[in-house]
Amino acid sequence: MLFGRQDRKKIKILDKKVQQWKYTTCGYCSTGCSIEVGLDEKGKAVATRGVASADVNRGKLCIKGIFEHELFEASGRGNMPIMRNKPWDAWQPTDWDTALDKMAGEIKRVQSQHGRDAFAVVSTGQIMTEEFYTLGKLVRGCIGTNNYDGNTTLCMASAVSGYKRSFGSDGPPGCYDDFEHTDCLIAWGSNLPEQHPIIYWRLKEALEKRKFPLIVVDPRVTMFAQFADIHLPITPGTDVVLQNALMHVILAEGLEDRDYIEAHTNGFEALENCVKDYDPITAARICGIDEDTIRNVARLYAKAGKAMSIWTMGINQSTHGSDGVVGINNLNLITGNIGTPGGTSLSITGQCNAMGTREWSSCSGLPGYRALENQEHRKEIAEFWGIDESFFPEKRGMFMTDILPAIETGQIKGLWLVATNPMTSMPNTPRIRKTLEKLDFVVVQDAYQDVETNQYSHLFLPAAVWAEKTGCFTNTERRVNLIRPVVTPHADSKPDFWIFSELAKRFENGQKIHFPETPSEAFDEMKVLSKGSKRTLDISGMSHDLIEQSRGIQWPYREGMEGGKGDPRLYTDGVFQYPDGKAKLIALPFIDNNERPCEDYPFWMNSGRVVEHFHTRTRTGKLGNCNKFSPTPYMEMNPDAARELGIRHQTYVRLVSRRGDAVVLVQLTQRVPRNMVFIPFHFHDCVNRLSLGLLDPHSRQPAYKQCSVRIEQTDQKQAAKLNAERRAF
Repeated sequence: MLFGRQDRKKIKILDKKVQQWKYTTCGYCSTGCSIEVGLDEKGKAVATRGVASADVNRGKLCIKGIFEHELFEASGRGNMPIMRNKPWDAWQPTDWDTALDKMAGEIKRVQSQHGRDAFAVVSTGQIMTEEFYTLGKLVRGCIGTNNYDGNTTLCMASAVSGYKRSFGSDGPPGCYDDFEHTDCLIAWGSNLPEQHPIIYWRLKEALEKRKFPLIVVDPRVTMFAQFADIHLPITPGTDVVLQNALMHVILAEGLEDRDYIEAHTNGFEALENCVKDYDPITAARICGIDEDTIRNVARLYAKAGKAMSIWTMGINQSTHGSDGVVGINNLNLITGNIGTPGGTSLSITGQCNAMGTREWSSCSGLPGYRALENQEHRKEIAEFWGIDESFFPEKRGMFMTDILPAIETGQIKGLWLVATNPMTSMPNTPRIRKTLEKLDFVVVQDAYQDVETNQYSHLFLPAAVWAEKTGCFTNTERRVNLIRPVVTPHADSKPDFWIFSELAKRFENGQKIHFPETPSEAFDEMKVLSKGSKRTLDISGMSHDLIEQSRGIQWPYREGMEGGKGDPRLYTDGVFQYPDGKAKLIALPFIDNNERPCEDYPFWMNSGRVVEHFHTRTRTGKLGNCNKFSPTPYMEMNPDAARELGIRHQTYVRLVSRRGDAVVLVQLTQRVPRNMVFIPFHFHDCVNRLSLGLLDPHSRQPAYKQCSVRIEQTDQKQAAKLNAERRAF
């Protein structure tokens, strides 16, 4: 025996005594895994497993999905509605009728005193699509405020904006199956193995069958970068420069697809003139990638039979986020890599139903990708809902990132937050704390009463969690999948669908508009609104039962289609959603407006995900098998930089930016360069005390990824005490 071990211990697999498996869909990231939750003889959820027959995950799950069944009994759940007059008062339990009467009364009071738009609503990317549709009907059709947005502005707004600017409509044009067909892949600011492990597994499976170049663009040596053939450690915030340089080489060497450009795009001449200024030598000085590598990557991409790009927050969360998405689209349009197997611009979405809110919540417009700015769209929805068209505004209101500053100026007096936690997720936490204190009335609707933002609310509505409800999610590749209730809602919590429908009854237009009794009936309404030969977002051929049988269906899936498969790709005919049917090539001169390291703040600060946690840890922070791997805030720092400052591994330091400070534990690693630090974004009162609040001009998405900090020594005992307090969550 090795090391003298005589008695070998056998591995034991714990028998969870599952009596029944129930089908549902994972409620974490946007991958859209089909799962089954196992119940024991008492009906308690005791296990989770992947569904082998589902095309998305084929039986696989990540660590979050494996332990997802533990969410039903996690600590901190809301048991009943509670209310108080002031945020410093003690909570008082109440019943649902009283709570909703109070909420409706306060909304009407705020609107009568300060105007309809003085009450704002900020939604999420984590409730069901039918719930999004119902919330949109309530906010747009009954409450009538135009200041209504989702927290997806913090993660996917730049992808939405970029798709609309290039193609005339939102909607990822590709799918996971493109990994099986591509001949070259560039990942821009994406760390798939930790952000979306199952999508990474799909890619790795494709690479094992057929080798093709994998190129990762990221300033940090991520796990994905370690697996890549080429890693481009770009200077933060300069993706547009690199994109322009790649196109410069492609056009200079005649590697573009001229036939596709002439048949399917507009704006080529302006783009060509713009990228002439970004030769590899000039671009290298700005973006930090050497000229020969730029040329090599450009040739690999353009000469590949089919090439695709994927991206996540590394592109989106920037002052140039929308331009970065447009730059990716430009690159694929000039090489003919849109709408074909293996050729696509595929944004990897963040939340489980960030696509659902984009499609049906009416945050940025009206249901089914309709625009408030379009008079025909306003008339169509008003007639369908049975209200006066004049009730709708003629253009969209504030984004989430504009709503919160508007509280400071007094434009917003009341706020309803649905499953979102700006006290942890918004940049510049100290400012957000002061902002929320200014509100006359705050409602927090969440499954967890201990969510940090609830410190400032006057009314808390306990919502059911994901698989305590019925409805659909849409994943990154436009696949609609079904969630069935596994257990009944916790205590007196209610499905969001029920909360929205009940609140609507307390408004005048709620008596005119029909609010269906069940999510399935709401889905039937959405099907009717999705119909149209020129509409990409067509779900008219779907039903809840067919979705479950098919283990998810991609849209468009039109009435009369069979097989439960849907169309895997958009724009296969080269026809885009602009009136002339052509995509737009858009010239993107680089404007350097980032906060950069300087003498006072000499380090770049970067942030991102770790595989164990989801968003603000409201869920995973309570699950031992997730939280134990990353229980506390930490910072990756280069050992050479640490040596110069006298900082040791696993000691505490204080980071300072122009906006605030944070105390973190140091992890020394070569994954970050000497002038950069990396901090996971999941922890309250940490990275967003430092982050920059500058917004992308098109998407209004914050630039979380680029700001500057300095590092200071701190009292180790006090820091350890703070750390212990944080771990108590």
